Amino acid sequence: MEDFYTIQGEGAHTGRPAYFIRTAGCDVNCWWCDVQESWDESKHPEVKVGDIVKRAKESGAEFAVITGGEPLLHDLDPLTMRLKQEGLQTHIETSGSSPLSGYLDWITLSPKRFKKPLEDIFPYVDELKVVVLKNKDIEWAEKNAAKCPEGTRLLLQPEWDTPSSMDLIVEYVKEHPEWGISLQTHKFLGVR
Repeated sequence: MEDFYTIQGEGAHTGRPAYFIRTAGCDVNCWWCDVQESWDESKHPEVKVGDIVKRAKESGAEFAVITGGEPLLHDLDPLTMRLKQEGLQTHIETSGSSPLSGYLDWITLSPKRFKKPLEDIFPYVDELKVVVLKNKDIEWAEKNAAKCPEGTRLLLQPEWDTPSSMDLIVEYVKEHPEWGISLQTHKFLGVR
């Protein structure tokens, strides 16, 4: 769908310069999604891997974040191999609902209750980031955390348009310090 140089706005790498590669196509369709225009793959032209990698390299970024849409609807092996050949670390943010592909340095799993992640992804998760609207989402977060490797970074993120989710998360993290809070700082900064 698009690729651009920006600042990582959320999660464990918040604040780092990053080259974002947003794939088109999504079968998860979260109602709170910021980029619903990414859902329909047919509305976006195909782009050559070499062109994306060239722009990523020229940006000066040290790492690329592959996101979507749902990036695992695509075979990420060619893209991630080329990015790594050019010296970029490769990160992905995914719901985990499609088979894992790619040569990845960091995997952020953001599981959704309405389209569960495949069990095969859990051994590889570096960061679990769960969007929270209500208590059910915290229960969902804990169920997924139990499947992740020891040392996985555990983060709860309030849903931007649900202010009450912030109070819920703050109290939960105070009582469960193994969890941290992820905020969408790119929205405060006004960057995409």
